[in-house]
Amino acid sequence: MNDGPDVITPDLLRRDAGGVAWLTLNRPAARNALSLGLMEALDAELARIETEQAVKVVVIGGAGPAFCAGHDLRELRATPTRAAYAATFALCSRLMLRVVRLSKPVIARVHGVATAAGCQLVASCDLAVAADGARFATPGVNIGLFCSTPMVALSRAVGRKAAMEMLLTGDLVDAARARELGLVNRVVAEHELDAAVSALAAQIAAKSPLTVALGKAAFYRQAEMELDAAYGYAAEVMTRNMLARDAQEGIDAFLAKRPPVWTGT
Repeated sequence: MNDGPDVITPDLLRRDAGGVAWLTLNRPAARNALSLGLMEALDAELARIETEQAVKVVVIGGAGPAFCAGHDLRELRATPTRAAYAATFALCSRLMLRVVRLSKPVIARVHGVATAAGCQLVASCDLAVAADGARFATPGVNIGLFCSTPMVALSRAVGRKAAMEMLLTGDLVDAARARELGLVNRVVAEHELDAAVSALAAQIAAKSPLTVALGKAAFYRQAEMELDAAYGYAAEVMTRNMLARDAQEGIDAFLAKRPPVWTGT
């Protein structure tokens, strides 16, 4: 573990430990609102991590009292033009797609509030662990701005009725309810949050990176397919996976009752 986090930009910190890159949104006074600068920094860092073989898992968390309160509304209102609004939402969409398409699993470490685009970020991550005091909402409807881009991720993470209720009411959902809905995987006491995230990340980081990358990509692609096509695609992926050295090593190690040695090939 490093002595302290690397400052990627003033708005984004990074710390690496045990094959896990911990990225921290660092605008605590603004509840880590997603300014253009923060979104650009996070998108660029994820692109860089894609090329780093030493990183097996990514964790995204927030500094201060909250995970992320969504877009920076002051920044949005400062340049009230169609071009500025379109650029902001296009950048946010690119960032969320980057999270989904990254070959390494991404875990959201959630405390405080995750609202609007912050809730979208949680929904876009592959896994999410929340402190028991965390709360989630898509409250744009309350200020006349329907959470349409957060809706894309939210509606793919939870059922349609639950997503529509969040989108139409803007009500806060507590951590326990978020887990019931499937928005988060685990809820723990706040003082146990880092330990719980670390344990989950370490468990995943110990797997074959090739297998994890294949599986993550296949998971999202098949989810958008019709059933017959999904099975055909998944069978082809499993065939390719079976031909990989790591799959053969894993099976041989299981049969020989020994730990596998992954090579990522």
